Amino acid sequence: MSSLATVAITVGGPLLLAVGAGAGYLAARRGHSGPPGLGTPVERATFHTLHTASLAAPPLRAGLTADTARKAARRLRPLLGDASMILTDEEGVLAWEGPGAHHGDEVRRLIPEVVTKRQPRTVKVSCDQPDCPVRWGVVTPLVVDGRGAGALAAFGPQESAVLSRAVDEVARWVGVQLELVDLERARSGVIEAEIRALRAQISPHFIYNSLASIASFVRTDPDRARELLLEFADFTRYSFRKHGDFTTLADELRSIEQYLELARARFGDRLEVNLRIAPEVLSVTLPFLCLQPLVENALKHGLEESMERSTITIVAQDDGPDALVSIEDNGVGMEPERLREILKGAGGLATGIGLSNVNVRLRQVYGDAYGLVIETAVGAGMKVTVRIPKFRAGVQSAPPSR
Repeated sequence: MSSLATVAITVGGPLLLAVGAGAGYLAARRGHSGPPGLGTPVERATFHTLHTASLAAPPLRAGLTADTARKAARRLRPLLGDASMILTDEEGVLAWEGPGAHHGDEVRRLIPEVVTKRQPRTVKVSCDQPDCPVRWGVVTPLVVDGRGAGALAAFGPQESAVLSRAVDEVARWVGVQLELVDLERARSGVIEAEIRALRAQISPHFIYNSLASIASFVRTDPDRARELLLEFADFTRYSFRKHGDFTTLADELRSIEQYLELARARFGDRLEVNLRIAPEVLSVTLPFLCLQPLVENALKHGLEESMERSTITIVAQDDGPDALVSIEDNGVGMEPERLREILKGAGGLATGIGLSNVNVRLRQVYGDAYGLVIETAVGAGMKVTVRIPKFRAGVQSAPPSR
């Protein structure tokens, strides 16, 4: 998230200054003024350009539709002086702000060529309506990630090199906003794919063993079987929910308790669980399915690969601006070099996709300082520590799924 914000600032900043060089001049001609402290025409034009761009960005970040194009065109049109502003996709006109909308056919005819060749076109307009101010226009492609995604056009009373430059710069800025939409969608797609990979790891192994354990109680202890079945239903409902990249620590820990309760039904007295949770950190938001794979890993190396009694200790505590969560087992441990391979994603589905997945997602969301900290050695168990900021802009949990 923080990296996308950096991309947004790095890519968008110079374009806004470029808009100020061309479109800002048109704004100054129209007499728009900024705050009282901005005295010169250049200062007022620069402020107006930046302010206008900030108002137009939110609708464009939702993608290019008739509704978002109309809202963005209404905000951006002042940057083009008195000219009409038109936004199109690859097929037709989405929004026309200003006079001359009856000339939409001229724009529609140019869209395929402008989008395909990614080159601007100018057009002289003839009109049989004497009061129509439209006599000349320029149509410029909206380029998103190297492809034409639509066009931005301006139509006015006469040919103008300044207007052509302004249209080009505004189109570049709009293209960047649309490119950020694609980046956000790609990021969401990666996160969703990572979550699907975790679910694929959970489902065949854990679900089969849980149902087998529940079945073993059906005749001998029906009440226990019912309790476990309800725990299983709640756990799977949470793990396979379809909305939200984030959750609260309280919801994640509740899901882990259900997971361990189902594991206890299978392993009995061989599994001991210790929980030490500070209430003040329960509302902290963290990536969905961030802790459960770590507990599954502890169970795998603590019990499934050992014949000894296993202890899993989960601690969540306040640490100033952060919350610290540690998951420790007394299992077989691991060679540090093997652990490094797993964290690089070289372990494969059966040997640690959970650790690698969680480590990557934490770094994507919070930065490299917030990756997993793992202490282990052969025969010495493993302790995994997760540091989570109590607040991070853009990180918000989904509504509870139950």
